[in-house]
Amino acid sequence: MTPGLILQIRNCDNAEIPIRTGFTVSRKVGNAVERNRAKRRLHAAAREVLADFARHGNELVIIGRRETLNRPFQALIKDLKTALKRLGAYRNGTQ
Repeated sequence: MTPGLILQIRNCDNAEIPIRTGFTVSRKVGNAVERNRAKRRLHAAAREVLADFARHGNELVIIGRRETLNRPFQALIKDLKTALKRLGAYRNGTQ
């Protein structure tokens, strides 16, 4: 758990399987407009991070929090990288 998001992971232990990602934001975050905005921000952060820094063969669920709406975008990217590291799904972009 990070200030901007929660990341859940399921290891499939097969590096040939591409990363699968799901997004969810509960009603606690806000009304439909705010939830959709949070999802769009999470999608954008995932596009920036997952291709270069997430290990293949994992299934990820990214859960939005209330802070997702107001957190600076670069901090949201950092939150996603931190969560990947904590769960052991982080890889260097050069690999």
